[in-house]
Amino acid sequence: MTSVVLGVGAGIAAYKSCELLRLFTESGHDVRVVPTRDALRFVGEPTWAALSGNPVTSEVWESVHEVPHVRIGQHADLVVVAPATADVLARAAGGLAGDLLTNTLLTARCPVVFAPAMHTEMWDHPATRANVATLRERGSIVIEPAVGRLTGADTGPGRLPDPAEIFEVCRRVLAGRGADLAGRHVVVSAGGTREAIDPVRFIGNHSSGLQGYALARTAVARGAEVTLVSANVALPDPAGAKVVRVDSARRLREAVLAAAGHADAVVMAAAVADFRPVRTSDTKIKKSAAEPDAIHLTRNPDVLAELGEIRRARREPYGDAERAAGRGASEGVAPPYPRVIVGFAAETDDVLANGRAKLERKGCDLLVVNQVGHGLAFGTPDNAAVVLTAEGGSVEIPRGPKEDLADVVWDLVAARLS
Repeated sequence: MTSVVLGVGAGIAAYKSCELLRLFTESGHDVRVVPTRDALRFVGEPTWAALSGNPVTSEVWESVHEVPHVRIGQHADLVVVAPATADVLARAAGGLAGDLLTNTLLTARCPVVFAPAMHTEMWDHPATRANVATLRERGSIVIEPAVGRLTGADTGPGRLPDPAEIFEVCRRVLAGRGADLAGRHVVVSAGGTREAIDPVRFIGNHSSGLQGYALARTAVARGAEVTLVSANVALPDPAGAKVVRVDSARRLREAVLAAAGHADAVVMAAAVADFRPVRTSDTKIKKSAAEPDAIHLTRNPDVLAELGEIRRARREPYGDAERAAGRGASEGVAPPYPRVIVGFAAETDDVLANGRAKLERKGCDLLVVNQVGHGLAFGTPDNAAVVLTAEGGSVEIPRGPKEDLADVVWDLVAARLS
């Protein structure tokens, strides 16, 4: 049985951690709740004990014969702190050991996840940002807080992410990939674009966004800073990802290019419409006895190919050897970002042949090719694919959860970034 320590900071969001605790226990994890003293002002010890089935204390002086200030952290497979207040982050970064939670953090040799929650001004304060950077440098996963309603009438970044999404990040952390994307900025596109015919109708596709969201979630769990460009998706925001919502292919292009300028990797998992109507009616097109007018189409921008062209243009001033030696940046030449470009190809026939041709046209490093239609890929929790490489290789991914496919993609990206 996996041993999880749930640390609870003294914030109003502590009540949401009861739901996080329930998700862990119902999934078969043994959970020990370690709140700070003041956290018990928000949710009391009997609640945590009843929900976890384990004793709860914030003090190092209780059950001293069991040496809890050492043993709890030593035996844990995961420590997650939710909410992680500004105070908890500061004490963890400073290596302080004034209570049972900070002692546990010092003795833990397992993955540690912090889910911050505080007012925007506190999250944005240079001291907090420095503490977050320190914790990340040490290998901890610090999830970016959500944006939304805070205590009182305030709104902004600092809201505790949805407990179910925090749990999904923790589940991926327990999968054991580690924080191999720490310090990396990755951009993921997800969903399907819609091209308006009139205010009511559109040209679209069946993409649910599940694969793109799995890619974003697993990247957060591996320590990355994640920008998720989401097109028409009805899914909760992945904890820790910055979500940019778009509707059409042209809006998606703007968002991806804006985020990709200094990204280490871009993964284009969205299903982007190849065409859009030449004209869009300002009013609903009415049904009449006459046959409807034909809808004339024009091509949408090819975002994946454009990313490849931008990177190619940035590489031209110097050869591979000079870039490897670090030349270029000091001489005013933009670095060849994004360093890794990953495309997706949804095919119905001649899957590998069409995928290989697309890889060559687009100029990406990796192309994830999967067969769609007849209940495959779109809207399903599982997926199977072959990842083609620019060097001519291939990696087959058997059918399984979309998070597992996402981890294989990030394995290949991380290897190229290293």
